[in-house]
Amino acid sequence: MIEWVHLETLSDLEDSDRISYNCDVMIFKHSTTCPISHIAKRRIEDNWSSELHNIKSFYLDLKAHRDISGMIAEKYQVHHESPQVLIVRKGECIYDASHLDITTGEIIEAIA
Repeated sequence: MIEWVHLETLSDLEDSDRISYNCDVMIFKHSTTCPISHIAKRRIEDNWSSELHNIKSFYLDLKAHRDISGMIAEKYQVHHESPQVLIVRKGECIYDASHLDITTGEIIEAIA
C-alpha cells in the first residue's frame, strides 16, 4: 500500500529532494479532474509491490498547486505533463513518464 505524502508547499518539494539522497522518491502529479490521471493513479496503487517498499511517494494535486508543478518541471528539467510520475535519486530525475505510460513495472525497472 502506498503512503502518499502530499506536496503542498515549496518547502515540501525541498524536503522531497533532500529525502532523495537517502532513498528514491516518486512524485506523482495528479489532475483531480482528468479521467486518465485517475486511471494512472489507480494503476499505481493497485499494482504497488514489495519491490517498491523503499521508495518514498509524494502526491501533487495539480489543480491546487500548479506553482509547485512548475517548480518540479524547472528543477528536474522535465516537460510538464499530467498525469506524470518522476523518480528522483540524489536530487536528479532518473525517470519520468506520463499518461498511460505510467506503470509500476516501469517504475521498478527505473529504480533497479
